[in-house]
Amino acid sequence: MVNTQGCTTQARSLAQSFSCSGIGLHTGDLTTARVLPAEPGRGRYFVRTDLPDAPEIPARIESVRETMLSTELVNGAAKVRTVEHLLAALAGLGINDVRIEVDGAEVPLLDGSARSWTEAILQAGTIGQTAQTSPISLTEPVFVRQGDAFVAAIPALELRFSYGIDFELSAIGNQWHSWQFDPTTFAEEIAPARTFGFAHQIEQLRANGLIKGGSLENALVCSAEGWINPPLRFSNEPARHKLLDLIGDLSLLGTFPTAHFLAYKASHGLHTQLVRQLSNLSSH
Repeated sequence: MVNTQGCTTQARSLAQSFSCSGIGLHTGDLTTARVLPAEPGRGRYFVRTDLPDAPEIPARIESVRETMLSTELVNGAAKVRTVEHLLAALAGLGINDVRIEVDGAEVPLLDGSARSWTEAILQAGTIGQTAQTSPISLTEPVFVRQGDAFVAAIPALELRFSYGIDFELSAIGNQWHSWQFDPTTFAEEIAPARTFGFAHQIEQLRANGLIKGGSLENALVCSAEGWINPPLRFSNEPARHKLLDLIGDLSLLGTFPTAHFLAYKASHGLHTQLVRQLSNLSSH
């Protein structure tokens, strides 16, 4: 199914640290994430600086616990939620080794996209590490599905992500976006795409303790009549945002296999199921 004899690439970290503060999507709490360089081979990992002994939470599939409307990582009693946008920015820009200190249980949502994270990373700069990364090469497709929703990893000569969505609301409808991995285009084509939601679901989600920090400033909201807070940054911004989420969730593998990742109507749950399958294959 897999082999690890692909091309090795140089691992990268940040040249200097930076921090961003904001409201968490689900908790509504104000938190600060400080992103720092990490030693070669350390990978991407979170540190809960507000907890005793500052426990670390690896940004690996083994840490995933909850995937309802965001991805949550845990290590013992320590947890950090809504990690996908920051992880997508780091992975999309080729950052392998980084320490992320958070003073609360959720990463700041900022404007609902990865644009601010990406701009901060580019301003901080990146440096090559002494460690090398060896991405997995697939020899057969791997996929997971639930009903007509699926996410698949297909052997390919280049790393590519494609995402399709289909909603009854006419303002969204059926949309697709495909992007070949390239850190130079990530900042313009993928990072600015914002999270989105539906006006008719807001009350129920809040009653269930979710999206307490959601607002028209950090999420696109769609109703039967159309978008409540236009304009969109792209005509297919929702599909691009789902692709952004996919990149963040797939980054929990550590390095991306050389594959075409194809998703349709999927979710954080399906994304992470695929990651688990790929992780299990690579360990055998």
